[in-house]
Amino acid sequence: MSNLLISFVISFGLLIVAMSVHEFAHGWTAYKLGDMTAKYSGRLTLNPLAHIDPFWTLLLPLILFISTAGHFVFGAAKPVPINYWSLKNPRRDMFLIALSGPLSNFIFALLLAQIVNAFAPPAIVSFLMFRLILINVVLGVFNLIPIPPLDGSRIFMSLLPESLADRFSRLEPVAFIILLALLWMGAIDYILWPVVGFILRLLRIGMV
Repeated sequence: MSNLLISFVISFGLLIVAMSVHEFAHGWTAYKLGDMTAKYSGRLTLNPLAHIDPFWTLLLPLILFISTAGHFVFGAAKPVPINYWSLKNPRRDMFLIALSGPLSNFIFALLLAQIVNAFAPPAIVSFLMFRLILINVVLGVFNLIPIPPLDGSRIFMSLLPESLADRFSRLEPVAFIILLALLWMGAIDYILWPVVGFILRLLRIGMV
């Protein structure tokens, strides 16, 4: 039990780091595109406390960790508020804002992989960096799935004609329930892990 608790604390701490990078990227991109909402809401920061959501950040990781006997921990942060009408080119800018979150996780994973591969740090440091790389890749890939409220759905809607995008957005309450069900049943694994494994191989990082 003590080992399980230590494993959860480590995984949860690394997840918080990855989520903070992800949400900061959303806020920073929106800010650069003319929307000051994230800045004025105190979300233009890497401070994890600004991004914590009671369910997605605290409860969901704990449920997943317990239900998988410590093999998997995952969660999400509180969404960064975006004022659609403050953007100069709303449809294009929403695409860029949505993409920036997963992209930031992939870039972070790439930088960590370069450090690990170039310097071969001590075992404990390597372990933590491997775990952080894995969590960033999982977070990035997962958020690209086109199911609301994930970033992939925002990217998908930005590419649809406005009439279809409006219809798709109305599915969000139902899609949220479907997403939770797919997570609980493990169905997302069939999409998630093959892509994660492919990216880790590109980074020359083995599954950890």
